[in-house]
Amino acid sequence: MRPVILRRGLVALFAAAVTFGAITQAQAETLRIGYQKYGTLVLLRAKGTLEKRLAEQGIQVQWTEFPGGPQLLEGLNVGSIDFGVTGETPPVFAQAAGADLLYVAAEPPAPSSEAILVPKDSPIKSVLELKGKKVVLNKGSNVHYLLVRALEDAGLKYSDIQTVFLPPADARAAFERGSVDAWVIWDPYQAAAEQQLQARTLRDGTGLVDNNQFYLATKPYAEKHPDVIKALVEEVRAVGAWSKANPQEVTTQVAPLLGLPADITLTAVKRQGYGAQFLTPEVIAAQQKIADSFYQLKLIPKPLSIKDVIWTPPAAVAKAL
Repeated sequence: MRPVILRRGLVALFAAAVTFGAITQAQAETLRIGYQKYGTLVLLRAKGTLEKRLAEQGIQVQWTEFPGGPQLLEGLNVGSIDFGVTGETPPVFAQAAGADLLYVAAEPPAPSSEAILVPKDSPIKSVLELKGKKVVLNKGSNVHYLLVRALEDAGLKYSDIQTVFLPPADARAAFERGSVDAWVIWDPYQAAAEQQLQARTLRDGTGLVDNNQFYLATKPYAEKHPDVIKALVEEVRAVGAWSKANPQEVTTQVAPLLGLPADITLTAVKRQGYGAQFLTPEVIAAQQKIADSFYQLKLIPKPLSIKDVIWTPPAAVAKAL
């Protein structure tokens, strides 16, 4: 009987190994993308062109929505997504925390799509008047740097204000009930507050920050799947070109996904930057400036080298792009 039992045991082990291999292969064939309630990835998801393209390679696409860049990059750091998009500040905090990420590409500047807002009846008329006031924002998000720069430009120190850190939905609630004096936020939340609450723009990013949107991937994924990263960048560019030329169509398509009225969505769509490119020395230098500023303010615990985490595509991929 022992040979029979042994054979059964071997069969069971073989079946388990096959099952484990199938699961691992299925996971390897799924591209997991993180996105937020704004940006070209929302449009790419809506159009479905990436899914069609990657299906030919046997790759499925899984989308996960995040409330902000810091949360998205935490997902990237713990391995729950492979690729995502954030503003300029979250990658700095993530790199400082040891995240194994790479910058892949960047959208052109969109400085007007983030702003410091105050209630419509607020007596505050300038950034200088924020001294001693409560300012709410999503810690480590793109608007964190806008706040730093706006304060510097007004002759204030970062320590001159009281920062309150909340994600967008909670920040809006605090803003509406008057428990904070100002809200630093990005589109489409910004556009929604402007139109639904008649919030007043104290200062947007114009003349202060670029507000680039960055596409990032985990280092292991980017190095193992350069062709998939190439396809992503190409599809993002294509959707960006179409979006820039057809803002009304984009609005019709995206407004239901965002759960926002068409007029608010259109405002956000028009303020967005389109045309993803690999990172230039100028963009890298600007990002390094942010990292240096945050280190000097003790917002991050160590100095960073941005150029060390830039994805360099293989020659064949770079030539094709």
